[in-house]
Amino acid sequence: MIEKYRDIAPDKILSEINALAGVLRGHTLQHISSTRIGGGVAEILNRMIPWTTSLGIPTTWDVIDGRQDFFEVTKSIHNALQGSDVEISCCNKEIYLAHLAHNAGKIEPDADVVMVHDPQPAFLIEYFPHRRKSMVWRCHIDLSRPMPAIWRFLRPAINKYAMAVFHIPHFAQKDLTIPKVLISPSIDPLSEKNRELTQEEITRIVEGFGIDRGRPIIVQVSRFDRFKDPMGVIAAFRQVRRHFDCQLVLAGGGATDDPEGPMVQAEVEEAAAGDPDIFVLFQPTDLEVNALQRAADIILQKSTREGFGLTVTEGMWKGKPVIGGAVGGIPAQIIHGETGYLVNSPEGAAYRIRYLLSHPHAGSVMGARGREHVRYNFLITRHVRDYLLLMLHVMQNESERPVFIGGVTGKTGRPGGGDIAAKAGEKS
Repeated sequence: MIEKYRDIAPDKILSEINALAGVLRGHTLQHISSTRIGGGVAEILNRMIPWTTSLGIPTTWDVIDGRQDFFEVTKSIHNALQGSDVEISCCNKEIYLAHLAHNAGKIEPDADVVMVHDPQPAFLIEYFPHRRKSMVWRCHIDLSRPMPAIWRFLRPAINKYAMAVFHIPHFAQKDLTIPKVLISPSIDPLSEKNRELTQEEITRIVEGFGIDRGRPIIVQVSRFDRFKDPMGVIAAFRQVRRHFDCQLVLAGGGATDDPEGPMVQAEVEEAAAGDPDIFVLFQPTDLEVNALQRAADIILQKSTREGFGLTVTEGMWKGKPVIGGAVGGIPAQIIHGETGYLVNSPEGAAYRIRYLLSHPHAGSVMGARGREHVRYNFLITRHVRDYLLLMLHVMQNESERPVFIGGVTGKTGRPGGGDIAAKAGEKS
């Protein structure tokens, strides 16, 4: 597996992976999440698990199940943790806890290290007190301003894990008493969504949707979710179109644990109805997403809340100027004015789009800088390295002291990992 990335990822990170794998080979890793389909967590795990397995670390993935009412409650919890004014009733909490009690009878956290992803399965820890030193809670959502009541409900369970993993420091809640770790998500440059494409492939796919490659194309790829602000994107586009003859593509889908998706999609389709320059594409394939992003002149991710925003990473990797909401994990990726622009409103997005359409050379320079930033910070190789470091730390029972594994420093490197990996190599 490592050799496939030899001319793509930094050599230093590949060497660190080799050193860590030598120490961890034969030990086991388990992931527990709420869906295999849709959303960043499923996408990451589908690419990550073959990696760790290929390194000699047997890796499994369990998915909790539940009725529609369970996922309606967990979506409300998700929204409340991201700052929405949502009240979770006692009845809804009982539905949530009852489903997790049911799942606890079917899922056994029996690996050397168990990673439990996001709030949906968080309370599983209550049923396995003998496994707590090996269980890690991995948070993928924007936890910067959670509703206090729902965080008070969730916090006691989180505090029973060996440690908690967040994307950026701003998400790591100060009232947690367990060690907090920073690990950024990643993309796989060799996946169908991110591999290189020929211009012929791009044109064939894009023109198949009726999109004109002869006019500027603005693209946002994301789930149909209000936090992704598709309506704000449409508003910004319509401001820009007063000055430029351009097109907008809103491409996305849903996730099996997100019951709000169809409602938001319907709202977007209604807002775009009758406008021949707005293309609303539901469930495009990874290859189609790849082609759309590569055909784009500008890529948007105008979120109002965002755990990280891997579509920002994808756009930067493809050398495109990216405009993102100044929220959540997006500012950890976009260096404002260098690798993209951060905005706070449809008007701000429209202003930056107009500038980039007027100055295409500036967009090309910005895109090239963004690609290098991703190469050193947000490729799957760095992510694998960080997960191996986390495994090593958990298994060495060092969780009583603070840990720093991830964290972006700039275009050419990340702190923390190298020294630990070197020590692992000395032990091997």
